[in-house]
Amino acid sequence: MRPPLDVARLTPLGVEVVAQTGSTNALVADRAREGAHAGLVVATEHQVAGRGRLDRTWETPDRAALTFSVLWRPTRPGAEWPWLPLVAGVAAVRALREHGVDAGLKWPNDVMVGDHKLAGILAERVETPTGPAAVLGIGLNVDQTREELPVATATSVTLATGTAPDRTGLLASLVTRLHEEYAAWQSGGGPALRAAYLDACVTVGRQVRVLLPGGEELVGVAEDVDGAGRLVVAGRAVAAGDVVHVRPTGA
Repeated sequence: MRPPLDVARLTPLGVEVVAQTGSTNALVADRAREGAHAGLVVATEHQVAGRGRLDRTWETPDRAALTFSVLWRPTRPGAEWPWLPLVAGVAAVRALREHGVDAGLKWPNDVMVGDHKLAGILAERVETPTGPAAVLGIGLNVDQTREELPVATATSVTLATGTAPDRTGLLASLVTRLHEEYAAWQSGGGPALRAAYLDACVTVGRQVRVLLPGGEELVGVAEDVDGAGRLVVAGRAVAAGDVVHVRPTGA
């Protein structure tokens, strides 16, 4: 049987653990509307209705993953908020590398090991009585077997490294890194963040096919991620909210 998260080790970091929930993002969004403080983190052992980009839903096996959400109340201009999932991506990669996982970032919000997806990130804006807030959710495959993963292009930390990690220690590292990278972004560290993102991004430099709403395709080299967090392909910048898929050509 897989061990549970160690609540005693996580409580000092402000992490709340619930046995089961539909979506940690939905749970934290409700807490935000009720006035919860910035920095709140809620993790669940078993997420049964997780949400991803484009309203995709998914479920994780009990105690096999890290599914959690953090509440932020940014003071940066709203035009800069599209950087939030990229902030989380940089934090996730740095934490995973500390644990021996050779992770990279596929623009805009997938954490990868090689060509296999290890984690997804979803940022949502929530209107609250005290102003807008951001809820940032991460779903990281930790100990799933090949049969427990939803698609053949996914992987888990155990499969990628050959060793089952300490989920509690990994979650602690992720939460710590998230708070650090967010604080740096809040204080105006955009250029350093962009440099860190570009360093970790496996999309830039590749020939890609971008599927846009309505069936339009954009094919070319992914040249850059600009100051607004948009992917630049063949000289054209596209925002995450306007993209259905980004795939290497031939995939």
